[in-house]
Amino acid sequence: MLVADYANGTWGDPKIVPYGAQMMAAAPAVAHYGQGIFEGFKAFPRSGGGAVLFRPDANHARMNRTCQRMAMPEIPASIFIDGTAALVQLDRNWIPESDGAALYIRPVMFATGEPLGVRPSDTFRFIIETCPSGPYFSGAVDLIAEDVYVRAFPGGTGAAKCGGNYAGSMLASLEAQKKGFHNVLWLDGIERKWVEEAGLMNVVFVIGGTVVTPPLGGTILPGITRDSVLTLLRDMKVPVEERRISIDEVFEAHAAGRLDGAAGVGTAAVIAPLGRLRHKDREITVKPMAPDSVLARVGAELEGIRSGRLADRHGWLLAI
Repeated sequence: MLVADYANGTWGDPKIVPYGAQMMAAAPAVAHYGQGIFEGFKAFPRSGGGAVLFRPDANHARMNRTCQRMAMPEIPASIFIDGTAALVQLDRNWIPESDGAALYIRPVMFATGEPLGVRPSDTFRFIIETCPSGPYFSGAVDLIAEDVYVRAFPGGTGAAKCGGNYAGSMLASLEAQKKGFHNVLWLDGIERKWVEEAGLMNVVFVIGGTVVTPPLGGTILPGITRDSVLTLLRDMKVPVEERRISIDEVFEAHAAGRLDGAAGVGTAAVIAPLGRLRHKDREITVKPMAPDSVLARVGAELEGIRSGRLADRHGWLLAI
């Protein structure tokens, strides 16, 4: 794993060390006040022992935006991107060679100071660790629209990839699972009717041949996979709308036979087709994702670029 420490207003030299326990204060500032953030992206194998990183520059930029929101020091590219490349070089043999598999890369940063007063820490630790990963979902994802808990409010941290967002979502996920669903479909926190995210993923709907996804605006995480999928859909001349979509519109489109598909979109699953959707006392089942559907085709396009079978026309891959 790669480790770098921040103190006295500057980052120290990063080191790659054996994975293991970390020595730190008994109750570091992250445990008190939640200054803990992370990212996630993947490395893919290439013949001859090489590898490629998928859009590490985009993850680096998003992590630094999260740093700004959480009053944490930004991370130089020389540590984040160059450090990742060096670590993946060492961990290359851990990359699975099977289809749909990759080396998952998890950069994480957290406050290590010991203040009891409510103020930003002045010391931080940045770590990059990796692990082999396979396909995340094996079938359709069933979601229940959440009408009690809220993931994010305007002005909050919904667009930041900080640990508190995930801690706050766990109870809702557990309650959804008790009801027979995989996770929740998050609605907005004010009117409780506008769709925002699908569990831990961004969400897209195919309505009458158009791909519709909620717009970014501070309450939705700006997913790298989301951006990649929308870019490729536009390349394919598929109509794309980034606009507000209500849970009522989703159910009405299904009733009218115009809901051609829906999926969660994210780093782990890429394209995860949605199955059952429940909102209060009504429930629908989304049409299965056929191999020739828009979502299946864009997923295959993205996989083709990451695997090297298709040209990297947008310059998303960093070769190692």
